[in-house]
Amino acid sequence: MIEEIGTVAGEIWDLLKERGEMSISKVVSEINATQSTAYMGLGWLAREDKLEFVKKSRGVFVRLK
Repeated sequence: MIEEIGTVAGEIWDLLKERGEMSISKVVSEINATQSTAYMGLGWLAREDKLEFVKKSRGVFVRLK
């Protein structure tokens, strides 16, 4: 499972590098993984201090640091 989460974290990194800031819900919907695995991938990157989270009126957005 750890390997799968790491792979998804890499996919999230690539997505944000390509598209820039996105809502968390959009990131989760764009990744080819289950919702829970996508959230774990976001958590992985957050723990590695690779992401910034921005609270906006439309929800929480995420971008690379």
